[in-house]
Amino acid sequence: MKETVFKRKIYNEMLEWKRKRSDKYALLIKGARRVGKSTIAKEFARNEFKSYILIDFANTRKEIVGLFDDMYNLDFFFLQLQQLTGIRLYEKESVIIFDEVQLHPKARQAIKYLVADGRYKYIETGSLLSIKRNTKDILIPSEEHKLSMYPMDFEEFLWAIGDTVTADTIRTLIKNRKAAGNAMHRDLMRIFRLYMLVGGMPQAVETYIEQNNLQIVDEVKREIIDLYEEDFVKVDGTGLAGDIYDAIPANLTSNASRYVLSNAREGTRREQLRGLLPDMLSSYTISVAYHANNPIVGMSLEKDAGRYKLYTSDVGLLVTLAFKDKAYTDNVIYNKLLSNKLEANLGYMYENAVAQMLIAKGDNLFYYTMGSETSNHLYEIDFLISAGDKICPIEVKSGNYRNHKSLDVFCDKFSARIKDKYVFHTKDYKRENGINYIPVYMVPFL
Repeated sequence: MKETVFKRKIYNEMLEWKRKRSDKYALLIKGARRVGKSTIAKEFARNEFKSYILIDFANTRKEIVGLFDDMYNLDFFFLQLQQLTGIRLYEKESVIIFDEVQLHPKARQAIKYLVADGRYKYIETGSLLSIKRNTKDILIPSEEHKLSMYPMDFEEFLWAIGDTVTADTIRTLIKNRKAAGNAMHRDLMRIFRLYMLVGGMPQAVETYIEQNNLQIVDEVKREIIDLYEEDFVKVDGTGLAGDIYDAIPANLTSNASRYVLSNAREGTRREQLRGLLPDMLSSYTISVAYHANNPIVGMSLEKDAGRYKLYTSDVGLLVTLAFKDKAYTDNVIYNKLLSNKLEANLGYMYENAVAQMLIAKGDNLFYYTMGSETSNHLYEIDFLISAGDKICPIEVKSGNYRNHKSLDVFCDKFSARIKDKYVFHTKDYKRENGINYIPVYMVPFL
């Protein structure tokens, strides 16, 4: 069966590596399982090199694995590798792919010497936190150029479904600072909601294209979630990591000012997460927004490491997690979500989607809360991003966009620090009273 290869933006970053860095660095593509790392590595090798050898450490011959036990004589190593694979290597024109390199730490350690040898180029792919755990007994090579691969963003999703119009339409609207108008806005929002429901995992997107059935897509997403949770158990036998992942939707709907551990498991103490959270983040299955204690440029210096919100790396998986109480998510639920008629507060889904889009654009996530001087009310800015020597506060709205008291109070207090003010919402574009009201489908193109 022919493997479906989708157009991905990381390809251009890989070209940049080949042109400018491949003489001195191997390329390490990091990301969650099923995000498409192996597929893009093979496609790149096919297109950009005269030949390539793929070593999949999850499924390869023991004779090939054994070659890494003795790397003293590289001439003999390459001779055996070519003989065992039946593939000829050409100096400066071939690449060797170490797929799932975390499963064989010796191969990763060998990168230092292979890159220094200079005959061939090297691409590594690694999944989940075992890439970190399996390096404790080896010398981690400094000769690696690391790229992070995320689920498909909205534009990549449009490419995948054969939509060649929508992205250009949105860019034109942004360039001219124009509203779409009722009919076009409804159509653009419907396409974006479809992206939220399917998500950006290539297997889910492929299933949608082939089956045109969101219930079958949901079953694929459940398989991916099960895979992640099985991996969590391998590194956390208590099951707490899986509980934390499952509880992300509940935490986002609770309107709490931080992730509440008791929503995941009663009696859990913050100390239990001290080593677990970094491991979960290294898995690329979740992302984190830290509380910025002082909302100013350089927020990473002001973050509260014990106060944070968690999001799933893919909004499509979040939708499935949110309705995990059933054996499957009924197509009726998906159809109501698609038509925006489900009677539920969907703000958390849009918030997760915005988090995903900001990370894909290269932003680290921070948020801010402050109490009212006259009441017990807590004001919260959903996201803060840097722009030059200023900051940009963002509120995410799925309902009444006119009510943004938190944004108003924040901007009054920190007016000298602010460049632009944003409300990302489900309504059409406009600018009013110094606030940019941006429909969520525009966010990836800003």
